[in-house]
Amino acid sequence: EVQLVESGGGSVQPGGSLRLSCAASGFNFRIYDMSWVRQAPGKGPEWVSSIRSGAGTTLYADSVKGRFTISRDDAENTLYLQMNRLKPEDTAVYTCTRGARAWGPEDYVGPGTQVTVSS
Repeated sequence: EVQLVESGGGSVQPGGSLRLSCAASGFNFRIYDMSWVRQAPGKGPEWVSSIRSGAGTTLYADSVKGRFTISRDDAENTLYLQMNRLKPEDTAVYTCTRGARAWGPEDYVGPGTQVTVSS
């Protein structure tokens, strides 16, 4: 059974940092592209970032470019999102997905972790 479990969310002041993790199980993590998608209250899902299998190519939404860094540890079957210089508009539920729309289908999504940025 494919499972994606996010963690690391929380409340932080503007300008702060958080590191999200996504623990993957039930599939061969290393051969899959992976992505982060977020959904703010009252809004639709917003793609944030993707990383190719083999930790090669990475992509970022313009809204997070230069502030967020996606990475993966294939030995630990874990996807990460380092978020720096957080802004109130980054407040959302962050989910990891198996796949990346830029390169193919997305087929599984985790339950998400809440990130709240406020003073």
